[in-house]
Amino acid sequence: MKVVFWMACALLSFCVMAIGARQLWGDINTFQILFFRSVIGVLVTALIIYKSGDSRLFSTARIKMHTARNVFHFAGQYGWFVGLGLLPLAEVFALEFTVPIWTLIIAAIFLKESITPGKTLAVILGAAGVYVILKPGSQVISPASTIVLLAALCFAAAYVFTKSLSNTENPLTVVFYMCLIQLPIGMFLSLSNWVFPNPIQWAWLCAVGLTALSAHYCVTSAMQISEAGIVVTLDFLRLPLIAVVGIVFYNEAFDLALVLGAGLMLFGNLINLSGKTRVDDST
Repeated sequence: MKVVFWMACALLSFCVMAIGARQLWGDINTFQILFFRSVIGVLVTALIIYKSGDSRLFSTARIKMHTARNVFHFAGQYGWFVGLGLLPLAEVFALEFTVPIWTLIIAAIFLKESITPGKTLAVILGAAGVYVILKPGSQVISPASTIVLLAALCFAAAYVFTKSLSNTENPLTVVFYMCLIQLPIGMFLSLSNWVFPNPIQWAWLCAVGLTALSAHYCVTSAMQISEAGIVVTLDFLRLPLIAVVGIVFYNEAFDLALVLGAGLMLFGNLINLSGKTRVDDST
């Protein structure tokens, strides 16, 4: 039941973060939102590290790897937040499920990871899911959908860097440098359109910053106590949950193709995870 608790908290965090981004859309520049997200992240993670008494977590010997990771992660965050302002919330979350598929492709190309039949099937199902969601034969694919797909690609690249960093870095160090490196990037890019938030906007900015941290913490906690397949399956519940939010609060139409397409991607991800489990069990 603990995994259900952590994933329920993660789903709530993701949904609140999405609502916060939608509420700020058009009033606060996306770069400025990312800047404040990083400020909150630096303060919270620095406090946690300080309280832990292990000052070594503030240091790293792999600053170039952290920088490369966070350039891609920042770009992914930007595309995701822009998508939340332009597309139905459910479509953004559905397209985000392509991240594991992109990760497979990037890892195969740059890390020379083997291409197994399971991975190939996962990529095919992922591509089929994207096709079902975007329906390219019946309409022109919107620029906003393309932005979210590119954001997912950037997230996947960042994940590959994270896999490398996880061999030597504590997760708190990774998160701390994520916020520390992205903070000046967000500040620089937001200066030309800087807006002084009003009290309500401050509340939403804080909500975005805090839920961004809590979402990652909860997913990580769930991964530590349960199989990845269970976590991925529970994470899929983000889609119907955010669809309900979109319908109730923003009068968005519900598209069955989103669930079908995301379901194909989920199935592909589970096939890939089951393949990894078989390999681990045989070694």
